[in-house]
Amino acid sequence: MIFREELILYPAAEESLDKRLWNEMHRESFEIGFSYINTSVEHKKFGDSVTSGMNEGVVDLGTGKLTPEQIIMIFNTLPVDITFVDENNRVAYFSSPKERIFTRSKAVIGREVQNCHPPESLDTVNKIIDSFREGKRDRENFWININGNTILIQYYAVRNDNGEYKGTLEVSSNISDIRKIGGEKRLLDY
Repeated sequence: MIFREELILYPAAEESLDKRLWNEMHRESFEIGFSYINTSVEHKKFGDSVTSGMNEGVVDLGTGKLTPEQIIMIFNTLPVDITFVDENNRVAYFSSPKERIFTRSKAVIGREVQNCHPPESLDTVNKIIDSFREGKRDRENFWININGNTILIQYYAVRNDNGEYKGTLEVSSNISDIRKIGGEKRLLDY
């Protein structure tokens, strides 16, 4: 693998990518981390740059009004990974919770969702999106075991008020602790 990267992938990428893209990929590499290198470089969190340069107004959500900063904090506080793929099959957004289930870099923004999955799952990805687009389904659930944890992956069709398909929302959560719940809890622990 290293041989292929160093003698094929990197030289081909150097010929076809401009310096700006190389710098962006380098910066985003620190967000994911490295296999054999321990880095101590601090980087801004995803939400830090979103509100800079924006009007400090509010977004009317129909059931309330929030600032862009509040929206980012809410999405990043939820204990789930949220990814939104638009109606053109392009990744438009992902949340950045404290404990990510699936690693993502901002490099996926704008990328076709098919290019963000391993080849063996492409057929499933396409079937889900096609069934949402055609109006045959509105939801699909999967669960898998990763490192002793049960991960629930839910897909939802996003539609406008006219029922037109506008994208797919993926919500992934670690449900291991939820599966252990029994009985009732009505009091605080402290």
